[in-house]
Amino acid sequence: MKIEEDFDTSLNDPNNEKYQRYVKQFQSAIEDNYNTVSNFKKGSVKITGFRPGSIIADYEIKTTTNSPNNAEFVEANNKVANTLTSIGFTVAGNAFAESENVTLSTATKWYPLQDMTLKCKIPDSVDGTMSWTVNGQVILQNGKYSFSEGGTILTVKSVTEKDKGRYACTKARAIPYIQWQDIVIEPLPNIIVGKSERQFQCIDQTVELTCCETKYEVEWTPKPSGDEVTLPDKGCITLKHKIRSADCSSETFTCQLKISELQGLSYGRSTVIINKVNQVLPCKNETLGDGKEGDLLTGPCEKGKEGTITYKCTSGRWTETDRNCILQVIKDIEKQVEVLAPQDIPVVVAQLSTATVQNNQEITQSSVTVQTIVEILVKIAGTAQTIIIDAPVMKSFLQTVDILVSDFAVNSWNNLNNNSRTDNTSTALLSAVESISDRLTDGNFTINEKSIELNRTVADRYSGISNLTNSTTEILIPQISKPTPITIIVFTTLDNVLPTRNISNKNDSNTDVRINGDVVVVKVNQTINNISFAFDITDQSLGNPQCVFWNFKLDAWDSTGCEVKPYIRKGNETGKITCECNHTTSFSILMSPFSLDNKALAYITYIGVAISMASLILCLIIETIVWKNTTRNDTSYMRHVSIVNIAVSLLIANICFIIGAAIAEQEQPTSVGRCSPAVFFMHFFYLALFFWMLISALLLFYRTVMVLSQMSRAKMMAIAFIVGYGAPLLIAVITVASTAGPKNYVTKQDACWLNWLESKALLAFVIPALTIVAINLVVLIVVLYKMLRRGVGATTQPDEKHALVVIARCVAILTPIFGLTWGFGIGTMVSRDLGIHVVFALLNSLQGFFILVFGTLLDSKIREALAGRLSLRNLTSSNRTRSTSAGPSSSSGLGFFQRIRRRNVYNVSEASAISAASSGSDTYVNA
Repeated sequence: MKIEEDFDTSLNDPNNEKYQRYVKQFQSAIEDNYNTVSNFKKGSVKITGFRPGSIIADYEIKTTTNSPNNAEFVEANNKVANTLTSIGFTVAGNAFAESENVTLSTATKWYPLQDMTLKCKIPDSVDGTMSWTVNGQVILQNGKYSFSEGGTILTVKSVTEKDKGRYACTKARAIPYIQWQDIVIEPLPNIIVGKSERQFQCIDQTVELTCCETKYEVEWTPKPSGDEVTLPDKGCITLKHKIRSADCSSETFTCQLKISELQGLSYGRSTVIINKVNQVLPCKNETLGDGKEGDLLTGPCEKGKEGTITYKCTSGRWTETDRNCILQVIKDIEKQVEVLAPQDIPVVVAQLSTATVQNNQEITQSSVTVQTIVEILVKIAGTAQTIIIDAPVMKSFLQTVDILVSDFAVNSWNNLNNNSRTDNTSTALLSAVESISDRLTDGNFTINEKSIELNRTVADRYSGISNLTNSTTEILIPQISKPTPITIIVFTTLDNVLPTRNISNKNDSNTDVRINGDVVVVKVNQTINNISFAFDITDQSLGNPQCVFWNFKLDAWDSTGCEVKPYIRKGNETGKITCECNHTTSFSILMSPFSLDNKALAYITYIGVAISMASLILCLIIETIVWKNTTRNDTSYMRHVSIVNIAVSLLIANICFIIGAAIAEQEQPTSVGRCSPAVFFMHFFYLALFFWMLISALLLFYRTVMVLSQMSRAKMMAIAFIVGYGAPLLIAVITVASTAGPKNYVTKQDACWLNWLESKALLAFVIPALTIVAINLVVLIVVLYKMLRRGVGATTQPDEKHALVVIARCVAILTPIFGLTWGFGIGTMVSRDLGIHVVFALLNSLQGFFILVFGTLLDSKIREALAGRLSLRNLTSSNRTRSTSAGPSSSSGLGFFQRIRRRNVYNVSEASAISAASSGSDTYVNA
C-alpha cells in the first residue's frame, strides 16, 4: 500500500512513537474495512514494515482462498484508502498490490560484469500482462535488458553495483500480483599489486611481490619451485621470488582471484613484469625494485589503504614525494553511496561516523581523504531529499562533520582551499549541511558535538545562546506568523574550512580579511523580515567588522542585506558584534542566502505591474468598443485580433506573476506543488505574448512582400491561433514532462519561476522568446529593403494601408522593447547588480502600458471610432484636420517609414502591398 508522504528514517524502529502510531492507524483501517470480505480471516492483519516509496506499508492478511482478485477485495481496498485519507494520509492511485518475496535469481551471487538472469515464477492461473520493474521503474528491452520465454526471464547484461535493488515481475489486474527479490551485486574486486613493471639487478637475490584484495581470496601464478608464498596480512599475499644470476630473462607473474568464473573478467587478475638488468643501480628495494638517480616510480599504499605513493630516487635511496592514500573503510563507504538507496541512509551514515571517529588522526592529516568524505556527505544529503531525517541520523552526520572541521584538519583545508583548485570542497561541505538540515523531522531536539551545536524547535519565535565551549553567540528571530520548524546550527571552527575571500577580492585570498567569529546556519520555512546575531569576537586586534553570509552563487562572502549594529552590553561583557539582516526569504548559509532584497525594487515591480494590468484592461475595453468600426478588412481584422491576444496573454501572465511572487515570499524553498501551476501558466502566456507578436510580424511580411498571394480570413485565423497558442502550449507541456519527474521544473529558492541551475528549464522560455525577437527584426529589415528598392505606390486601399502601418509600428517598437526587457531579465539571473534589476523591473512591469500606447492609442482610426462612439464630434473633427495636414509627422508614429522617398514609376501589383508601409495621409502619399 503506497502512501504519498515523506519517509521518516525512524519508521522502521518499532520503539519509535511515530512507527507505533502508524501501525495502529493502518491496522485499524484494514481490519475495519476488510470485515466485509467473505473469505477474510478476522484478526489476521499484520503490519510487517514500512519502506520508502513515498511510504510503502507492507502488511499481511489471511484468507480462505488463494487469490484476492475479486470485487469484494477491490471494494475493501477502496474503503481502506478512504479511511486513511479521512485521517490525513494521501493515498496513491495505485496503492494496493498483492506481493510475494521469492527467489528470482538463478544464481546465489552475482558479480560485476556478469550477465544476471532472473526468472519469474508467477502461476499461470494468474491472468494479466507480464512486466518487470527495478526499484519501481519499468524495465524496457534494450541493449542492457532482454526478455525471453514470454517475458518470464529477465537478463541484465554486464551488471555493476548500480544494478542492485528490488526487482519485481508483475501481472497487471485489478489488484496487481507481484513477485520480488532484493538483488545485491557483490563489490567490485580491486587487486592491488603496485607498479606493474619493475627492474632488479640480475644477481642471486630474493624479491617480494605483494598482492592485496581485502574482500576476495587471491593467488599468485605461476609459483616457481623454491619460491615461498606468505600471508603477512589478512587480505594480502606475498610471493618471495628468487632471482638467479644464471637466468636474466624477464619474468611475468599474475595475481588472480581464486573464484574461477571471475578469472577471465577484466578485474580478475593483475600482472607484474620483472626485468633483470646487468648494472648496479643506486636505489634498491626488494619490493619497489631498483632505479637510477632521479627516477620516479609508484608503489601501493600500506595495508588498510587504497591508492598510490610516489617515490623518487634521491641520494641512493627511494624517498616518498607524494601520497595519495585513502583508508580502505572510507573507499568502501564511497562505493556504497554510489548506489545509495534512501532506506540505507541510517546505516551508511552510522558507518561513516564510526570510521571517521576511529581514524580521526589519519583522516584529518590527509586532504584527499577529507575531500572523499565531503563527497560522500554531499551524496548522502542529495539522496536524503526524498525522506525525513531523524535526530540519530543527523547526530551521526554532524559527528563526521565535526571531525572534518576540527583544528587538526587546518593543514588539509589550507591545501583544499588553495586558489589554484576548483573543486570547492569547503563550499560543498557547507552546502551538504544546509541541504540535509532541510529534511529534519519535526519536533524539538538538540545535538551537541565538540565544535557544532544544532537546535531544532517548532515555535513562532526563537531566542537562544550557544552552549559550545568558548562561544556565547546569540540568535534572535522575532515573532513569526505561526509556529514553524526552526533549525539553528552553530560552528565554532568553520573558519578552518571556509576561505576568507569576499566579493571584493574573490580571486585573491586576502589575509587581511578573516572570519572573526562563529558561523551560524539558520533554516526557517517562513518569511522573516528581521533576524539578529550577537557574535563573539575571536581576535580583539582586528577591526572594521562586516556582517556577511556565504554566497554560493558568487562563491564568496557577501554582506548584501546585513549590517553591523551597536551591541548593548550586558554587565561587564566586551568583545561582541551585533548583526541585523532584513530579508524576505529563508536563511541558509551563515546568515542568509543570495537574495537581492530591495524595498524600492519591490515597489517599482508591483506599482509597474499594476499600471501594466490597468493599461491592458483599458486596451481590451477600447478594443471592445471600437471593434466593429476598425475590423472592416482582413488586414485590420487580423491586426486587432493580434493586439487583443497580446493584451490577454500579458494580462494573465502578470496575474500568474503576482501569484508566484506571493508563493515565493510565503515560503522558502518554494513549494513545488503550489509553485508549479503558476509557473506553467506564466511560461505559457509569456510565450503566447511572443508568438502573437510573431503573428503580427508575419502578417506584415505577408501583406508587404507576398503581393500576389491571397488567403482567406478563416485560414489566417486558424494559422494564427495554432501558432499563437498551440506552439506555446507544446513547449510548456514538453518542459513539464521533461523536468517534473526529478522535481527540477521550478526554482528551489528565491523565486517561483522556471529552474535554471539543475535542469536549465529556463531555456524553454529564453530560446523561443529571443528567436522570435530575431525573426521580427529580420522581417522589419526585409520590409524596409522592399520599400527602398521598389518604391511605394498609392493604389493600396487607405484602410488596408493604414492597418499595415499600425502593424509595422507595433512590430518596430514593441519587438525591441520586449527583446530588451527579457535581455535584462537574463542579466538578472547571472548578476546581482542593482541597476540591471531595476531596469528589468521598469521595462517588464510597463509592457502593458507600451501595448496600450503603441498598439491602440496612437492608431488614428481607433481614436476616430472611439470619439464617434462617445459622441465627441469636436475631437473627431480636430483629429481629421490634423491627419490631413500633418504630412510626414502624421499620427502613424513611424517617421522613419514616412520620410522614405518614392519613385513615380512602379509596378502596380507590388505597390498595392508595399505602399502599405507609408502614412495613412492621402495628402502626403500623393505629393
